[in-house]
Amino acid sequence: MKLCRFLPRDAASFTAGPLPCVGLLDGENEVVNLTAVGFPSLTEMLERDDLPARLAEALNPGLSRLPLASVRLLAPVERHEVWAAGVTYQRSKTARMEESAFSASAYDRVYAAERPELFFKAPAEKVVHPGGPVGVRRDARWTVPEPELALVFNSRGRLAGCTAGNDVSARDIEGENLLYLPQAKIYRHSCALGPVLTIGADETAIRAWQISLEIRRDGAVVFAGQTEVDRLKRRFDELAEFLFRCQEFPAGAVLLTGTGIVPPDEFTLRPGDHVRITISGVGSLENPVVGV
Repeated sequence: MKLCRFLPRDAASFTAGPLPCVGLLDGENEVVNLTAVGFPSLTEMLERDDLPARLAEALNPGLSRLPLASVRLLAPVERHEVWAAGVTYQRSKTARMEESAFSASAYDRVYAAERPELFFKAPAEKVVHPGGPVGVRRDARWTVPEPELALVFNSRGRLAGCTAGNDVSARDIEGENLLYLPQAKIYRHSCALGPVLTIGADETAIRAWQISLEIRRDGAVVFAGQTEVDRLKRRFDELAEFLFRCQEFPAGAVLLTGTGIVPPDEFTLRPGDHVRITISGVGSLENPVVGV
């Protein structure tokens, strides 16, 4: 099942409840407005252990549907903090070691270490929605998108669902010095999530999914790549345990799980590019690129 947050494209004609709304996708082209039939916020919904069963009831044919084309999808987060795990794929470890001889041993060691690399990425209010712009820092020469599976946990650390994420990164800034990681990773328009939140899938099912990346420039594909979620080195419960250790997330948290797709070293994003990240069990997250 796929949940979403949305706004009507014509808000003036919409009278079915408060905005933004929570919806449930019915097929590929329709949305059931859960807000209009009394469902609480997305945050509250994800606290329920019986959520899949409750949503199955919401697919009652008698409930009204909105055409998907009539709404604007938002990032499927409300007050969730967004964090990220680094160096969780072999390809990512290799790329990080190549970008900086100075930091190579640190990347090699954290890939094999018991404790994962975890870092804060964005508050909910700074997350870019589907279709919104992701950014290239004006002081960076080498910026890449990082397509990632994003795990969404409720306040108790239980996996409630997953979505697609773009952990945009300035590789030259990170490569210059590991202490510059926050500047390379945390800036305006550097984190996008969406388009929906898939619930009800366990880790075994999710690991069978494919992740792909396509970057278009002037209408032509300038980079494309693909990997499998199963190449992720760390287990979901392992990542959750470290994220929630000595931490509290009253509204839950999102964890980007690292990337296994890395463009070649000579490639950098440019304003005007268009990035599409597709996860087979979620859908496609698409964003244009701007300078920031």
